[in-house]
Amino acid sequence: MSRVMVVFEDAFWRQLRPLTDLAPVPALAFGASSLAERLARLAGLPLAAVTGRPDAIAACRTMPRTTGLPEHGTAVCVNAAALPGPWLDALAADDTPVRLTRGDRLVGARLPVADVRAALEGGAPGEFDRRLAGAVERPVDAVLLERPWTLVACNPDSIVLDLLRTVTALDGDVHPSAVVLGAPVVVEAGARVDPMCVLDARSGPVVVRRGAVLAPHTVVVGPCVVGERTQLLGGVVGRSTFGPECRVAGEVEECVWQGYGNKRHQGFVGHSAIGEWVNLGALTTTSDLKNNYGVVRVVIDGREHDTGTRKLGALVGAHAKTGIGTLLPTGAVVGTGANLFGGGRFAPKAVPSFGWWDGERMVEHRVDAFTGTARVALSRRGETAGAADEAAWRRLFDATAAERTI
Repeated sequence: MSRVMVVFEDAFWRQLRPLTDLAPVPALAFGASSLAERLARLAGLPLAAVTGRPDAIAACRTMPRTTGLPEHGTAVCVNAAALPGPWLDALAADDTPVRLTRGDRLVGARLPVADVRAALEGGAPGEFDRRLAGAVERPVDAVLLERPWTLVACNPDSIVLDLLRTVTALDGDVHPSAVVLGAPVVVEAGARVDPMCVLDARSGPVVVRRGAVLAPHTVVVGPCVVGERTQLLGGVVGRSTFGPECRVAGEVEECVWQGYGNKRHQGFVGHSAIGEWVNLGALTTTSDLKNNYGVVRVVIDGREHDTGTRKLGALVGAHAKTGIGTLLPTGAVVGTGANLFGGGRFAPKAVPSFGWWDGERMVEHRVDAFTGTARVALSRRGETAGAADEAAWRRLFDATAAERTI
C-alpha cells in the first residue's frame, strides 16, 4: 500500500511568534530546507499536502511543493513543529491506524487517505489535528519546537542530520582561487563562488543552493546552508540556515533567516531568528550573551519567558526594519512590521508589532505607510504584493493592536 506524508500546523503556532505572524509553521526555514520538506525527506515519503492557517499559506512565498493526495493508501500526518526521531521512522513504516501524542499535542497520526482527505476538507484548518480521529492513541517521547529560541538552538545539529549522506559536489561555478576545507561541500549547478572565498566544512557540511552567489572574501563555516538565489556579500557566516533570496554581509553566527532578508553591510547578528522581508540597516548589531553570562529572558505576547539558554540574540518578525547603527540587546524581540531608527542606542528589549521607535519614544507605525513600504520591498525582489498580502498585513495589524497599548 502506498504511503504519503501530510504536514500540519496545530493550534500552538503562536508559541513560535513572531516568526509565525505571517508564515505557516510548515514553511519555516530550518535545517537544510523547511520544516515540512525535511520531515518528508527524513521519513522517505512524498510530501502530499501541507495544511495550516489559510491566510498565512496564501501570502507565503516559500510554501513547500506538494504532490497532492492519492486516491488510496495511507497518509502519515506529522506536526510541523515535531523534530524527527525513532517515532517518525516507526510511523512511516506501517499502515495500522494510530495517533501519537505528547501531552495535549498531536505529534503524528497514520490513517487511511480517505479519512485524512475528509479532515482536510472539513472545518477550520487550525483544528485539523483534532479531526484526525478513529485511531488508537499512543503517547510518544518526541521533541517539539515550542519556542523560536528552540528553533535557533536546534538548527545546526539539524543541518548535520539532514546532510548525513551528502557527498562533496562542486557543480556550480567555483573560482579556482576559492578554498574548500573538509567535507561535504555542495555547490549546486547555477550557484557561483567568487575568488578568495572559503568554504569550511571541517565542523559540518556546507551547501550552496542553485542561483546563490558568494562574493569575494566570503567565509562560510559549516554546518551552513545558503538558500536559492541568496547572496553572501563578504564577511564570515557560519552554523546558519539562509532561506531564499537573502542579501547578507558581515558576521552571522548560528542564525536562521527565513528568506528575502536584507543585511547588506557590516554588523554582527548571532544566535538569532530573522523573519522574512526583514531589512537590517548598516552596522545593526545583536548582543547574544549577557555580561554576567546569565540565562536569557525574553518577552513575547506581553509575558516574560526564561529561555534556558545563555546564548540568544534577537527574534525579529517579518518586514521589521532597523536603521543604521541599531543595537539590539540580548534576547530582543522585534515584532512584525516594526521600524527602529534610533541608531547608536540600545533598542527596547521588546518592540511590539508595528511599533515605531525613534530612539526615544515608541509610537504606532501607520498601517498605510507600512503597506506602502512593504510593497516596495517586495518589488525589489521581483515580487508583487497581492490581495492575500494586503489582507494578511492588515489583519495582523488589527490583531496586534493591544500590544501597542501596553
